[in-house]
Amino acid sequence: MQRLLKIARRSRPAATYFCGHASFQSTVAKQHHTISISGNLQKNALPGDLLKWGSLGFCRTSKFATGFTPLQRKPLDSIMSVERAKNKSAEELADIWDDYHLGRGHIGASMTAKLYHLLEQRSGSCRYFVIPLRRGGGYSTMFVQVQTPHILITGLEDYKARGTQAAPYFTISYYTEFAESKDLVLVRGDIVFTSKLTDTEAKWLLETAHSFYLNDTRYKLVERFNKETRDFEFEDVLRALEMPIL
Repeated sequence: MQRLLKIARRSRPAATYFCGHASFQSTVAKQHHTISISGNLQKNALPGDLLKWGSLGFCRTSKFATGFTPLQRKPLDSIMSVERAKNKSAEELADIWDDYHLGRGHIGASMTAKLYHLLEQRSGSCRYFVIPLRRGGGYSTMFVQVQTPHILITGLEDYKARGTQAAPYFTISYYTEFAESKDLVLVRGDIVFTSKLTDTEAKWLLETAHSFYLNDTRYKLVERFNKETRDFEFEDVLRALEMPIL
């Protein structure tokens, strides 16, 4: 905790919007307004993207993500038709998945099964890390917890103040249904509080978290943070990200 306090003093304080005392394991209230997209609709009835999503039976909510149950991920078959997806190539499925999640508080990505297994392996003994997020002329420090098939990200200031009762700002879920058949793992990011993060910031956090766990050189910093805390220096993270040391 002394290390976390040291890091926080060097970072620019995060915005202090906070909703309740929801824990990482609790449910954040959420209202759904679901639009079902049928694959039988005529081409002139829907834009091209909706036709692509409709071909896989996607259902899309009409509002920004305003809450999430972090450790109870949304079932894949409630987002898309798994049976229809079996007829798509890995490339086609990844493209449709990414396009479908653009904007609206959701981030779509994908990775190979090999990379996901590496993430599982490495996070087993190194679950925690800290990532600076650029904010104006400084940065806010984000606290990362990897618990596959999830990653939870919250502000370090909130984590310091509330510990495991701190609500996540951003959650990432992994779907391995096509890992064996297509060598594809689908990744979905949900911004829990849109007052905390923009889509662009969330996408950057997803990519950066992956880079620290999947890049051999950067992973050494994750290991040091978890296993050799006294030797960990936050400045090394800033240097790895080519960010100024304040």
